[in-house]
Amino acid sequence: MIMDRIALVLAIIGGLNWGCVGLFRFDVVAWLFGGQTATVSRVVYTLVGLAAIWCISLLFRSDAVADEG
Repeated sequence: MIMDRIALVLAIIGGLNWGCVGLFRFDVVAWLFGGQTATVSRVVYTLVGLAAIWCISLLFRSDAVADEG
């Protein structure tokens, strides 16, 4: 399902961003879009959060994404 893949990509981007924050104290999203409070940054943070919530559903599905192909 395409939505699963989009959510997974966004969750990975969020995880990598948090890794950069934890290791280097550098927020890539804030740097790219003009700070943590910039509207675009907040939209990206929201999309990543929603994607993570969507990815939780992947844990509880009986029809795994791998079954599609």
